[in-house]
Amino acid sequence: MQKEGQMREGQVRIPSGCAISGVINRDGRRVDGGAIAKSIAVMHDRSNGLGGGFAGYGIYPEYKDFYAFHIFYTNPTKKSDCEKFLEEHFEIINLSKIPTRKHPKITNEPLIWRYFVMPLPTKLSDSQLDGDEYTLRCVFKINTSFDGVYVFSSGKNMGVFKAVGYPEDVAEFYRLDGYSGYSWVAHGRYPTNTPGWWGGAHPFAVLDFSVVHNGEISSYDANRRFIEMFGYKCTLQTDTEVITYIWDYLVRRKKLTLNETAEVIAAPFWEKIKTMNESDRERLTYLRTVYSSLLITGPFSIIVGFEGGLLALNDRLKLRSMVVGEKNDTVYIASEESAIREIEPSLDRVWAPSGGEAVLVKLYEK
Repeated sequence: MQKEGQMREGQVRIPSGCAISGVINRDGRRVDGGAIAKSIAVMHDRSNGLGGGFAGYGIYPEYKDFYAFHIFYTNPTKKSDCEKFLEEHFEIINLSKIPTRKHPKITNEPLIWRYFVMPLPTKLSDSQLDGDEYTLRCVFKINTSFDGVYVFSSGKNMGVFKAVGYPEDVAEFYRLDGYSGYSWVAHGRYPTNTPGWWGGAHPFAVLDFSVVHNGEISSYDANRRFIEMFGYKCTLQTDTEVITYIWDYLVRRKKLTLNETAEVIAAPFWEKIKTMNESDRERLTYLRTVYSSLLITGPFSIIVGFEGGLLALNDRLKLRSMVVGEKNDTVYIASEESAIREIEPSLDRVWAPSGGEAVLVKLYEK
C-alpha cells in the first residue's frame, strides 16, 4: 500500500542524466536525420530542455574536401571581424546562413552561419603545419579572441547542429530531415553542474571528431590541465568538451589507434592488468603510465563520431546505461533499448557492452 505523500515510480525524476543515440550504415548508405530525431525523442524525459543536438557524417558530399565551419554569433557585431579573419587565413568557397525554421520552443537563437573553407596555400606553407593542425589552431584563435563568436563544428563532410531545447525540437528547428548522412549521433541534455546555453549543448566537435556524453567527469580538472598544455582551449563551460580534445590529441597527434585511445580513457584497473597475458599487460601498462592524466573517471557513456565510423564506450564500472543493436548493415547505439526499437523494431542482435568495452563500428572497406 502506498503511504500518504509517497511518490509512485515515474512521478519523480531520477537525474541519471542525458540521452545519447547513434546510428551508422556500414555500407555507406545515406539516410536523412528524421530517424535519429525519432530515436532521441523517445528518451525525452532524460533531458530537461537545456540542450539538444546532432552530428551527421557524409552530409556535404558536394563540399567533401573542404572544412565546414558552423559558427554561432551570439554577438552579431563581431561577425565582420570573424569573416575578415577567415578571409585572411582561408579560401572561402561558400558561405550562407544555416537554414532553420521558427520554432516556438527554440528561442534566443544567435546568428548561425556556415562556411566551406580551405587553408590559403601561402599561409599553410608559412605555418609549416598540416591542414588539420592549421585549421584547429585557427578555430581556437576565433573561439578565444572574438567575444560572442563560437566555431562549434569544423570537420569535412560532417556537421553539428545544436541548440538550447529538447532534441526533437532542435531537429525541427534545423530541418534535419533535409540532410542525408551515413551516420548520425544525437544528444538530449540534462546539465547538472554547468549552464544550459547554445555553445554548451552536445555534440562537441573538433575537426571530424564529435562526442556526445551522458555522465559527469570527476577527473575534469586533471584532464583539462594536461590537454591545455598542448594548445587546446576549454572555453565552452562544460566538462564534455575536454573528451573531444583528448580524442583528437591521442588519435590525430599521437597516432594511437581508436581502441588504444579507448584504453587510455577507460583504462582497466591495475588489478585486472596484472592478470592479462604479457603482450596486453605491457601495452596497457605503457598507456596507463604515459597518459595517466587522460584517464577519465566518473560515470559516463559516450559515442564518438569520426570520418567513417562510430565508437561507443562506457566507464570502467558501467555507471551509465548503453545498449547496442544490429540489423543487417546498420548498427544502433542508445542509452535505452526503446530508442533503438523505435526506429528498428526487429533487430538481429542486441546487447549491453561491458564497462570499459569499446564498440567500434566502421564503414565497409571498398
